[in-house]
Amino acid sequence: MSASKIIETPLYSVEQPEWSKCAVIYQVNTRQFSKAGNFKGVEQGLDHIKSLGVDIIWLMPVHPIGEVNRKGRLGSPYAVKDYHAINAEFGSEDDLLSLVRHAHILGLKVILDWVPNHSAWDNYLVKTHPQWYAKDHHGNFRPSPWWDWDDIIEFDYAQQSLRDYMIEAMCYWVERFDVDGFRCDVAGYVPKDFWEQARLKLDTIKPVFLLAEWESRDLHEKAFNMTYAWSWNETVHGIARQGWPLDKLRKYYSWNERAWPKNAYRMTFVSNHDKNAWEGTQREQFGHVLEAAIILSVLGEGVPLIYNGQEAGESKRLAFFERDPIEWQEHAIGDLYRRLIKWKHKVSALWNGAYGATMIQIPNTQMDSVFSFIRAQNNERVLVIINFSKVRVNVKLKDAFCEGDYVNMLSSTRHTVDTRQSFSLAAGEPLALFSEDLKEA
Repeated sequence: MSASKIIETPLYSVEQPEWSKCAVIYQVNTRQFSKAGNFKGVEQGLDHIKSLGVDIIWLMPVHPIGEVNRKGRLGSPYAVKDYHAINAEFGSEDDLLSLVRHAHILGLKVILDWVPNHSAWDNYLVKTHPQWYAKDHHGNFRPSPWWDWDDIIEFDYAQQSLRDYMIEAMCYWVERFDVDGFRCDVAGYVPKDFWEQARLKLDTIKPVFLLAEWESRDLHEKAFNMTYAWSWNETVHGIARQGWPLDKLRKYYSWNERAWPKNAYRMTFVSNHDKNAWEGTQREQFGHVLEAAIILSVLGEGVPLIYNGQEAGESKRLAFFERDPIEWQEHAIGDLYRRLIKWKHKVSALWNGAYGATMIQIPNTQMDSVFSFIRAQNNERVLVIINFSKVRVNVKLKDAFCEGDYVNMLSSTRHTVDTRQSFSLAAGEPLALFSEDLKEA
């Protein structure tokens, strides 16, 4: 008897669109992006966003905000009062349509922030479908347990009619406004099979791009293109500010390589609306290694995120429940992002997921202080060396694979690298090098 043939169905079936192979994402806080604080202000800033090299724009929630138990004067955008309406603070339907059209003309994708886990207390669904909401041990509507989110109440996804409603609402925004997908708030608080149902339905309208605010490999099986790399951010922050050992970063990348599917996009970031509002500006978060962290977020494996205002130096924590416009200015951080993103688009080794190259660790003589790796593909090599310590170090690389002639990606100066050479790196100093002369193995 012949052995039966085992036919395996790919577990991770979400296909990454070709346009996303070197994509960079930009988060827009509409309330704070411009002095006007509306969609027209964002539309007027699209050329600026495009100039950074961005490919995807993520708009924070566009819906009306609840008034019952509202936080602050204007409230949190994540307390949704009506899933089919637009917050008048931001403009009209025509204003949003114009913004999306202009973005598409510039070659930008637009994804909307979607908040499916909970609604405002005064969402009309509370009266029309109270059975759709979770209850506490007293039988009352409840905010998310253990959090201070008292301006919202949670849904109960055991209700199939709620699922049908929420999927229909998401489809409305794709059909009516031609958006390209969604960033899904606290996606892990919603059952995974709901996201799979939503994906199937949305893709019948147009192929959508879905980003989960969650860090779970399983969400990539049939639903999400990209998930948050929260642990990347926490690890780099811990090294920069709390004295964590550098080996924690190596453990992150080991986990990234061995435990996650190659096709899964993981979003790497030094700031976002949560980090900025509640934990500090990018400089507060990363101190002397900020530039190094940005370089690692763009040149390492992952899809980099820019939170609006980072490129202007992110000089303040933006108020979350009030108007607090960004203080725009030319800044070296913006110049750094522009230069890095140009390289990311140009060099296939730096592309996202399976389109790009796996990071290979290059051992060095200062492993407690210096993080070094190479990405190599299609006769291209990118070598990155970062001194994460607070003192100057002299370091040698210990793998001949990195040897060769390079150009500095930040200054355009020339470098010859060999294992006998010693690099002198100041505290927090990064070195990013590019070569097209890949040696034969």
